[in-house]
Amino acid sequence: MKKAQSKKTRKAMLFSRGLIIIIGGFITAYGLEAVLIPNNVSDGGVTGLSIVGSQWTGLPLGILIAILNIPFIYLGYKQIGKSFAIFSILGIASLAISTSLMHHIPTIIEIEGDTLLVTVVGGIIIGFGMGLALRNGGALDGIDMLAVLLSRKLPFGTSDLILFLNLFVFIVVSTVFGLRGALMSGIAYYIASKVIHIIEEGLSSTKAVYIITEHADEMMKEIGDRLGRACTLQHVEGGYSKKEFKQIKCVITRLEESKMKETIQDIDATSFVTVYDVSEVRGGNFK
Repeated sequence: MKKAQSKKTRKAMLFSRGLIIIIGGFITAYGLEAVLIPNNVSDGGVTGLSIVGSQWTGLPLGILIAILNIPFIYLGYKQIGKSFAIFSILGIASLAISTSLMHHIPTIIEIEGDTLLVTVVGGIIIGFGMGLALRNGGALDGIDMLAVLLSRKLPFGTSDLILFLNLFVFIVVSTVFGLRGALMSGIAYYIASKVIHIIEEGLSSTKAVYIITEHADEMMKEIGDRLGRACTLQHVEGGYSKKEFKQIKCVITRLEESKMKETIQDIDATSFVTVYDVSEVRGGNFK
C-alpha cells in the first residue's frame, strides 16, 4: 500500500515538473516573439542560431529550434541521463511549438532607436522561462551541454567555453541584426543568465558557515539561542601547527548572515570563519 502511494506521489511530481517545464518554454517563446525578435535583438545559444537561420532561410523558428537541438538532446542523454533528456525534449518542443503559435503576436515593447529597455525586459522574460525549466530538470537550449563536454577534452573551464561559444553565436547574429543588434543580444543574454541563476537558487539562498574556534561549545549554544539553528561539530588539525581545533558547521539563510556574524564577533572575534553559498538544502528545520 505504501509502495503504491509512493509510486503515485512520484508520478504526480514528475507530471508537475513536466508541466512547469512546458510553461517555461511558453514564457521563453513569448519573450522572444513579443519582445526581442521584433526589435532585432536575438538570444544566445542554439536559440540565437535558430533565429539567425530563420531570418536567412525563411523557415519557421520553431522548426529550426527543434532540429538544431537534436544533437544536444542526445548529448544530454549520454552525459546526464534519460530523465534529463526527456524533460529537455518536453521543454524544447514547448519552445518550438510556442514560437510558431506566437509568430504574429503583437509586440509589447517597440522602441525606435534606444533598445536598452527591450533587452532588459526580454532578458528577464526569457531568463524566467529558462530558469523554470532548469530548476525542474530540463533545458531549453543545448549549447551548455556542448560546453560541459568540451571542458572534459580541453584545458578550459565550462564557463569560459560557454562564453566563447556564445561569442561565436553573437558574431553570427551580427550578420543579420548588425553589430548593434549583436551587442544588445549579448546584453539580453547576460540579463537572462542572471535571472536563470535567481530562479534556480532562489532569492532566499542558503549559506554554509564554517567556524574554527576555541570556544566551540559556547558558540554553538549562542547560535542555537539567537538563530534557532543546529550545528555540526568536527575535530580538525592544523596542517602546519598540528594543533587540534574544533570546527563548527552551520547552514543558515541569507537573511540570517548578519546575525550570525554578530554572534561570532560577540563570542570569539579571533575565530577563523569561512562562508560558502549552498545551492540546495533538504531536511532538518529547512522547508
